[in-house]
Amino acid sequence: MGYTLTRSEFDQVLEGLSEKYRLYAPVLKKGQGRFTDTDVVIYDFVYSSSEIEFEKKSDYSFKEILTPLSQTLFFFTENVIKEADIDDSEAIVFLRSCDMHALKRLDQIYLHNGSHVDSFYKKIRDKLHFVLIGCTSSFQDCFCVSMGTNRTEDGYLFSVNFVDGRYDVDLKDASLEELFADSGAAAGDVTAAYVTENEVEVHVPEEIPNSVIGSDLWKEYDKRCVACGRCNLVCPTCSCFTMQDAYYTDNGKVGERRRVGASCMIDGYSTVAGGGEYRKKHGERMRFKTLHKISDFRKRYGYDMCVGCGRCDDVCPEYISFSNIINKVDAAVKEGEQ
Repeated sequence: MGYTLTRSEFDQVLEGLSEKYRLYAPVLKKGQGRFTDTDVVIYDFVYSSSEIEFEKKSDYSFKEILTPLSQTLFFFTENVIKEADIDDSEAIVFLRSCDMHALKRLDQIYLHNGSHVDSFYKKIRDKLHFVLIGCTSSFQDCFCVSMGTNRTEDGYLFSVNFVDGRYDVDLKDASLEELFADSGAAAGDVTAAYVTENEVEVHVPEEIPNSVIGSDLWKEYDKRCVACGRCNLVCPTCSCFTMQDAYYTDNGKVGERRRVGASCMIDGYSTVAGGGEYRKKHGERMRFKTLHKISDFRKRYGYDMCVGCGRCDDVCPEYISFSNIINKVDAAVKEGEQ
């Protein structure tokens, strides 16, 4: 079922949804970017259509809704352990197609990674529903078409294309039909918009031989990469974390345990007991991250981890392009074959 809505009609739908759900969507924050007088698009609570940023890609992904940068798992005393309470209200998150595919990757890691299910992730995940934001054009640095993530067919309540001030909705969930009908929206044929080509194109090798591990291509990033970890923090599929215990008393018997976002690119992540550290060189870390995104994850689950959103390229202070790295790996593989 499709509908075409004006802004006031779409606001009426959002008002109806907010009676049951919290609404998260990309929001433009003016003057709150990484540099003075720059803007940033991040996920935040929304209450009306005017707050939702439809025309720009979010600089940061939605994943902090599911995996907060710092999440208290449980509190402890000498004799008692109590799991931390969470907000049990349901929520709707507005996502683009690449992020819908990223959600599949996060679910794979936290819910279907062997026999263990991450209960802390699952509690939040079970409360979330999704709306697909249609992409009417490609954004800078996106390469979702090459990664096969430019289109998604299911997993969302409805899609919305923002075109010329109107909201074209393809409704998937029949339980919302009355809400849209009551808004006065005009019914019609609507399909979710998606891009069919990007300016950036990558070629992911089907097989990456071990010889690529020792390739000289990684040495460039020993100097270029500053190991800030921004690429990991904005990536919708990076899921690494570490644990921290915060003690309330000097004897360490009362406190809380937190799960804190971490990054394979940042100093200290691979430090082990005794002070040893794997992948000291930044190029080695870049190699580890890259091969995990386009090879190791696929060997285990059958599809690539990277979804081609291009946020890592957008945020890198050294202008390192991950899409360019993928193509360098492809060139190295072809050179080795010859």
